[in-house]
Amino acid sequence: MTTSSQHEDAQSSPHELQRKLSNRHLQLIAIGGAIGTGLFMGSGKTISLAGPSILIIYMIIGGMFFFLMRALGEILLSNLHYKSFIDMAHDLIGPGAGYYIGWSYWLGWILVGIADLAAIINYLGFWLPPDMTFTPMGQALISAGCVLFVLGINLLTVKLFGEIEFWFALIKILAIIGLIFIGGFMVFTHYQAPGGSIASFSNVWSHGGMFPKGGEGFLAGFQIALFAFVGVELIGTMAAETKDPEKNLPKAVNAIPTRIILFYVLALFIVMSVTPWTEIPADQSPFVSLFLHAGIPVSAIIMNLVVLSSVLSSMNSGVFSTSRMLFGLAKEGQAPTKLAELSARAVPAKGLVFSCAFIMSGAALQYFVPNTIEAFTLASSLCVILFISIWSLIMVCYLRYRKLNPELHTKSTFKMPGGIWMSYIVLAFLLFTLVILSLEPDTLKALIISPLWLVILAVTYHILYKPRMKKLNKKL
Repeated sequence: MTTSSQHEDAQSSPHELQRKLSNRHLQLIAIGGAIGTGLFMGSGKTISLAGPSILIIYMIIGGMFFFLMRALGEILLSNLHYKSFIDMAHDLIGPGAGYYIGWSYWLGWILVGIADLAAIINYLGFWLPPDMTFTPMGQALISAGCVLFVLGINLLTVKLFGEIEFWFALIKILAIIGLIFIGGFMVFTHYQAPGGSIASFSNVWSHGGMFPKGGEGFLAGFQIALFAFVGVELIGTMAAETKDPEKNLPKAVNAIPTRIILFYVLALFIVMSVTPWTEIPADQSPFVSLFLHAGIPVSAIIMNLVVLSSVLSSMNSGVFSTSRMLFGLAKEGQAPTKLAELSARAVPAKGLVFSCAFIMSGAALQYFVPNTIEAFTLASSLCVILFISIWSLIMVCYLRYRKLNPELHTKSTFKMPGGIWMSYIVLAFLLFTLVILSLEPDTLKALIISPLWLVILAVTYHILYKPRMKKLNKKL
């Protein structure tokens, strides 16, 4: 089947997702996915753990993700019938892999949503009175309101989602570029903060060097830094709703290194130049604390609004992607068939409601873990473990694709640099990050309980999915 006819089939069927996301939507959503809650909220704690070596951490992770995304891009463009990771894993590895990657991606984004709720409450503490943000009931009400707001956005149309996410992402980009320029101006004018410190590039290395916490601190910084990259693979869930994917997907993937250097490395380099890393609070966004430290409260308020919009953007993307995963799972018979139904607006409405109901359970989590930073760390740690396994499976899919379809690789106009040997390097890196999680007590807890998810999936796969497939095969 030709590419154009594939597109026409997708457009004409009322039971399929529609290609409504344009190039500008995809580019900005891809950038927005690369600028997540982990960068805005988590980088404060990462800086406290690793010091200036956080810059090296982000460059290493960014480099690995570029190759991972190139591998994903090559596979998706080799077969435009692949709607997402599920189709890809199901076809290249087997139905068990599709089941695992689909439900794990769904749970991963549910955990991102719960972590985002903790972040929203933390940021709202900047404005709201303590009896609203520091009581379990107040936190639960804020959480419920945010989930309902995001659900409302996603229930309308795919194009509206793309439009809102476009503006969310644009706000983040302009804010970070603005911060880089303002911070750079402070450095070049040797701005002196009310606390006495003078803005200078030397602040980055003059407080204990680039590795002030040693090798242990450097390794500890990887966990939350990895959480900042959750969402960079988001364009892989939008393959079925992207116009002209052969042209637009490569553009979005190839821009990843530039984004990492600009939005992570340069932004945090400027932050640590203006505010010595030793004075950046672990429980606060360093982007907000930069302006507070510099004695510019109005700018801090604006940045706090930006950070808040960033978290809502992250939750918005998460709800979007989980509903598409459920749609794909249901199409394969691996989830309730009702979740494969589309609304009149070509939106998987039942999947959206299903996902939001689980994210709403994050409101209940606020009762049991009222410390928002503790709740954020627990949810983000579990999330990172799931995403490490998903990213690893994407690389395994690439290796299987190279083995099973060498002719498609030969014809590909978007080949992954380094090919097979680079795939093994990325897999080794992901295994290395999993080992790192065992070094910190809070992430070790998440690592210990994570096998429970494997047990749940194994049981549901054999009890629910396999019998359903046997019945379908008998009918055929």
